[in-house]
Amino acid sequence: MQDLEVSYQPVELRTGIQQASQDGQPVDLGRVDWVRPGQPARVLQVTVVPILGGGQAVLGTSIGFEDVTAFVRLDADHRESRRQLETAYEELQSTVEELETTNEELQSTNEELETTNEELQSTNEELETMNEEQRTRALELDRLNIFLEGILGNLELAVVVLDDSQQVQLWNPAATEMWGLREDEVAGVHFLSLDIGLPLGQLRDAMRAALGDGGAGTDLVLEAVNRRGRSFECSVQVQPLRADGKSRGAILIMAESRVRAPAE
Repeated sequence: MQDLEVSYQPVELRTGIQQASQDGQPVDLGRVDWVRPGQPARVLQVTVVPILGGGQAVLGTSIGFEDVTAFVRLDADHRESRRQLETAYEELQSTVEELETTNEELQSTNEELETTNEELQSTNEELETMNEEQRTRALELDRLNIFLEGILGNLELAVVVLDDSQQVQLWNPAATEMWGLREDEVAGVHFLSLDIGLPLGQLRDAMRAALGDGGAGTDLVLEAVNRRGRSFECSVQVQPLRADGKSRGAILIMAESRVRAPAE
């Protein structure tokens, strides 16, 4: 793990992994800025969670990177809006004190203040609605993540999800069983650089097609060797991962189509 860049960028993970393994409790590493060349800066919430087996023995750790960029920006916008509202309210109070000099001016200004107050209330309601929507989305995201982890953890098919840079973002247990590498060993690593028994060079065109503007899927059958050294025909599906009408990555689904008998 210490040889992988993801162990110290965007945040130093090894201390958190060690603490989670020793204490058997999740470790929150807080929010960190993640800056990649040519891409907007992002804010990640990093959590290290121990994986417990029978007798509460620690079998490993799971590292979660939650993109909270939108939430942080929304929170900053909300704070700025609140500051502006407080400033406007103070200015209104000052104006009221000045307008108390004459009853005629006070009546005229009072109508203006009522209009402004309605606008402030409307703005506050909009902010409350935005906060509620953010909380609802966060809850939905948590439920979806739990649901997705449950599905991928019980699939017999090996599933690998790559980002648009072909770096591993998800590696389910079936992929570990097939190729012998754990998710924490491959997370953030370029897929074509992995040392597994699959001829990755033959997947370049298929991955390029999935990540291109058209986002085309490809089915292949390749000669491979699993983690136990057995040769087999590996059925590989390469599908584009779409978001907002664009290809944001690729999904690889792998399964044994036929195991080769050892030569006599």
